[in-house]
Amino acid sequence: MKKQLFIDGVWVEAGQYRPLFSPYSGEQIAEVAYANAAEVELAITAADKARPRMAEMAAHERATILEKLASLIREKKEECAQLIALEAAKPISTARIEVERTIATYKFAAEEAKRIQGETIPMDAAQGGEGRIAYTIHQPLGVVAAITPFNFPMNLVAHKVGPALAAGNTIVLKPAGQTPLSSLFLAELLEQAGLPAGALNVVTGSGSVIGDILVQDRRVKGVTFTGSPEVGIAIRNKAGLKKVILELGSNSALIVDQGVDVDAMIARAVTGAFSYAGQVCISLQRIYVHEQLYDEFVRKFVEQTEKLRVGHPMESQTDVSALIGARDAERALQWIEEAEKLGAIIATGNRREGNIVHPTVLLHVAASASVSCQEVFAPIVMINKVSSMEEAIQMVNDSKYGLQAGIYTENIRTALAAAEALEVGGVMINDIPTFRVDHMPYGGVKESGNGREGVKYAIRELTEMKLICFKK
Repeated sequence: MKKQLFIDGVWVEAGQYRPLFSPYSGEQIAEVAYANAAEVELAITAADKARPRMAEMAAHERATILEKLASLIREKKEECAQLIALEAAKPISTARIEVERTIATYKFAAEEAKRIQGETIPMDAAQGGEGRIAYTIHQPLGVVAAITPFNFPMNLVAHKVGPALAAGNTIVLKPAGQTPLSSLFLAELLEQAGLPAGALNVVTGSGSVIGDILVQDRRVKGVTFTGSPEVGIAIRNKAGLKKVILELGSNSALIVDQGVDVDAMIARAVTGAFSYAGQVCISLQRIYVHEQLYDEFVRKFVEQTEKLRVGHPMESQTDVSALIGARDAERALQWIEEAEKLGAIIATGNRREGNIVHPTVLLHVAASASVSCQEVFAPIVMINKVSSMEEAIQMVNDSKYGLQAGIYTENIRTALAAAEALEVGGVMINDIPTFRVDHMPYGGVKESGNGREGVKYAIRELTEMKLICFKK
């Protein structure tokens, strides 16, 4: 299977191709174009050329294209899920959920395309403003560069492509090196949905080469990126005055208060920790449990973890499959070993088969251990004991990240105090921090990034507000 670049509505032969391998089996699954600087330049030129047409397109026309895209994905949903499972080693049952969310995201984008509206400003509220009528409009930025990660190769792409198109922008999309097939399939479907040539261009290859060109080209007016803080900060430094949305790292935490019904929430917590082998931006990585519940919680969490099925991503009963690469599997075991040397206890897991790391639970982990203070992005969770909710909140906040956090509590005062005190972009009360639906505002503080996704909120980031004022 040879995959070309998609530029200006046509498939373009690249100067170079590289093999793509399955993270699970190691077998070659495709040969994918590896774009050079000239080919990226072609994509930006195509997006820039299509810009006036997209900006002039009526809101209902943009909405119709996105609705059609959602319908096409629904028609081909099993093919989409198998593509995700193949290139990302995501268990097929989880991949199917991702496809359903992708459909919902594009439907939200279609709806929001018709709701991009400004407001009237009461100019006479200020002295000297009498006799004037003013209002705001939101106009597309123009060319948007979208740089996406491997872990949700359809839905996180949808969170960038959907709002960008809804707002009337054109896009150059650079998907993750391991998961380009989903984005190339998206290009086929958007072409069928009636998107004008050049409005979406997909360039595959080196992140540093393509990313640097996209971020620094003067015709690109906005950059939306999901990935590591190191790369995100580098993008921010190179982007100048472009609009930049960054969704970066996390070590999401959960607090469990005394008096909570452990049985009612333990399966949910285990799912939050190990879904897609922990390779989720808001994967549950740190758990702080009140000392009165700690032993019961740990026992039941370990029992539930050991029920998870490890295996081939294409088998419907598989819960946990391979990590995205061998280096990630090696790093996971090294971090477990480091935590153990610092005094942690391994309650279960710490085994590797190929690129599969078995779900691992660590107890009494030092705050300085990598599994506590870095982003694990592997099936590892730590459970520590706390004596009060104030201590738990302090432990959650003792992090360079701040994406989402969760707290289970029966006490409304504790819930409200945590909601205000936790230094994160979203607080989930009586749920895990891994909760997300696709229209809610989503983003973090500190090194977890800036700006917000969630279709309506991303559209705000991908448009420019303009004030129009009439003197009567």
